[in-house]
Amino acid sequence: MAKGFTYLVAIIDWYSRKVLSWRLSITMEATFCIEALEDALAKYGKPEIFNSDQGSLFTSIDFTDVLKREKIKISMDGKGAWRDNVFIERFWRTIKYEEVYLKAYASVPEARKSIKQYITFYNQKRPHSSLDWNTSDQAYCTHPQHITQAAA
Repeated sequence: MAKGFTYLVAIIDWYSRKVLSWRLSITMEATFCIEALEDALAKYGKPEIFNSDQGSLFTSIDFTDVLKREKIKISMDGKGAWRDNVFIERFWRTIKYEEVYLKAYASVPEARKSIKQYITFYNQKRPHSSLDWNTSDQAYCTHPQHITQAAA
């Protein structure tokens, strides 16, 4: 942002790198993460495993209760073990360098609109070398088992 900060959470499918759901917030409360999680579950069903880092947003009782209620196995990365969370870390690098760092959003609504457009591009048009140059949407539709991952 030109002034201030926002926080982005994304729920992605491990295999296809498809962003299943995302939210932008001006606070570090877990609510926006829970909304993104519930949206992903409603749209795409529940995965067998949900992986995240050990951030307070993902270890909160409210967040983990959603996973427990849905009987989804919880997998959390080791402290400081970025490699365990490599897919979401790659997504953060991509969105920062291809979208966020190129713009100085004047407002939260402007940031939300621009990030939404980028994520649509990322899922539908941007090919990935690790997916044989398929898009995330193409890879998601051809892979039967999905594991989701989140980070803020």
